[in-house]
Amino acid sequence: MDIYEQLELQDCPYCGGAGLLEEENGRSWYVICVDCGSQTAAFNYASPDERFETARKAAYIWNIGKAVRSDPNE
Repeated sequence: MDIYEQLELQDCPYCGGAGLLEEENGRSWYVICVDCGSQTAAFNYASPDERFETARKAAYIWNIGKAVRSDPNE
């Protein structure tokens, strides 16, 4: 089963938009809102064995509302 199908993401804690799980350069995961751009920190992994657990961690952080938002004039 695909990682994206195994992990459920809540709506954005800021705007209610959809969260998108993203893998960056085959070494880290983060979640970003497709509407407002809020996102979690990037979580790095060092081996294929750590890949799923790291994606799960990024999804968990998003789901508990630990996202960063950069507003204009901030």
